[in-house]
Amino acid sequence: MKVFVLALLAIGFAGLAQAQNLVSGSKEAPVEISAEDGIEWQRDAKAYVARGNARAVRSGVAVYADTLTAFYRDGKDGEGQDIFRIDADGSVRIESKSEKAFGDKGVYHVDAAVLVLVGANLRLETQSALITARDTLEYWDLRDLAVARGDAIVVGTEGKLRADILTAHISQGAKRDIEQIDAFGNVLVSTATEIARGDEGVYNPKTEIATLCGNVKITQGKNQLNGDCAEVNLKTGNSRLIGDRRRVKGLITPNK
Repeated sequence: MKVFVLALLAIGFAGLAQAQNLVSGSKEAPVEISAEDGIEWQRDAKAYVARGNARAVRSGVAVYADTLTAFYRDGKDGEGQDIFRIDADGSVRIESKSEKAFGDKGVYHVDAAVLVLVGANLRLETQSALITARDTLEYWDLRDLAVARGDAIVVGTEGKLRADILTAHISQGAKRDIEQIDAFGNVLVSTATEIARGDEGVYNPKTEIATLCGNVKITQGKNQLNGDCAEVNLKTGNSRLIGDRRRVKGLITPNK
């Protein structure tokens, strides 16, 4: 099967180099776009469209989709082209050395350096964490953040943490990975034996410990413990209340 390749040096497409630079974080490496069904330049729409297993790659970061569309503005004084948005449609996949993100569609907003994925099976995979979402999955390149919105879930060995919004902080350096996940809104941690709820939470993917605070309730069958904060270990399934012990309350139902 013939593969059409669009190289920057071949067409002098400086605007695309700038756009991909914001995704990869490198200014020196060349950008290459390839597609099995060809690449079309739509002058009236000011867009380049790559169709058929399209790929944009630079410095170890690759974006895959059925179709990639790069929209541009004319540069100052008619020099060059300035990409302001890249749309990815169909089976979207973003890969780097340490991260993978999946969605049905994606939009990269170049000026803000934000990539937004939508679709039925949104997920972000790293060495230490698997995050899924219902509404959107965002990657904030300049801030080293990933944000999952809508019934967002991070999966541990023996449990899950669920919230309206999960914000993943990605470490810098050669071995990039998620170092902390903040949970907001309807925070719930579930294991095989109990459910813990709180107003907000923090999860450490390496230790698999979730810390919940604010109106914490731990339910184990018919028993319930209430307190200010709690720790739940998603590796072992164990939990404990922490904080001010004077404010810990429990309702223990004896067996008949």
